[in-house]
Amino acid sequence: MITAVAHIGIRVHDLERSVAFYRILGFEKTAGPVGPEPVAILDHPSGVEINLILNAPSATAPNILMDVPEKHPGITHVALLCPDIAAAQKKLEAHGIALSGGPVKFPGGAQAIFVRDPDRNVIELHQRLGKQPG
Repeated sequence: MITAVAHIGIRVHDLERSVAFYRILGFEKTAGPVGPEPVAILDHPSGVEINLILNAPSATAPNILMDVPEKHPGITHVALLCPDIAAAQKKLEAHGIALSGGPVKFPGGAQAIFVRDPDRNVIELHQRLGKQPG
């Protein structure tokens, strides 16, 4: 029934600020904003598509799923496959983006680092050792 993820929707406050962040991860804005929400579409050479939904009310509001003690249902983060966590971490640091978690090592040799986008959405960069994307 399902063959792949079509896209990931991420609510943001400021389009240009968010596009600049996701550009560091290799995404490019290809359309939008369009529609009543409105939505901007970002594509990555790996085939991953992100839809930035431009209706977050405040640039400084906490992320209700991650930043408050009471836990609410919902998606807490997006994990993107990354072939080289160490190189990704260096690139993020070069752009002044601090890790919000990790590096974390998982059973079987996988590892991950975590960052927050400008609206405090959590992005995991996940490296599967021995299995490279592509």
